[in-house]
Amino acid sequence: MDKPQRGYWCECWTQDLTTGAMPALHASFDAHSAPQADRWVAVALRTISPALDPDASEEAWAWLYDGRITTRKALLRAEACTVSVTQADTRITWTIRPVLFLPLAHRRCSELPACAYEFRPHVGR
Repeated sequence: MDKPQRGYWCECWTQDLTTGAMPALHASFDAHSAPQADRWVAVALRTISPALDPDASEEAWAWLYDGRITTRKALLRAEACTVSVTQADTRITWTIRPVLFLPLAHRRCSELPACAYEFRPHVGR
C-alpha cells in the first residue's frame, strides 16, 4: 500500500450512567469496507444479546434487523454512524467513522522499531 486507502475506524465504548464518568474505550477495529465495519458491530451485538435485559436486547435486535441497513447506507455515503444499547446503568456505544489509512508502518509487522520497546504507559492517579 503506497497510497492512502479509504476505510472505517470502529470503536466500542462503555459509560456508567450513574457516575457521570467519561466513556471508556474497550475495543477498536480498522475495517476496509462498509460491510466489514457493520459486521463488527453485528457480531458484538449478537454475542452479547443473550446476556442483555429485555429492553437492551430489543434495542440490539432492532438495529440488527432494521438499523443495520440504515447504517450500511450511511457508511456507503461516507457518513459516521453510532449504535448504542443501554443495559441497566451502562451504555454501550459502537462508533464507525470513514477514514483514510495512511501508508506508514504496517501494524502487523513482526519486527517493531527499537523505540517501541522504550514506551512505558502513563499510570493515572
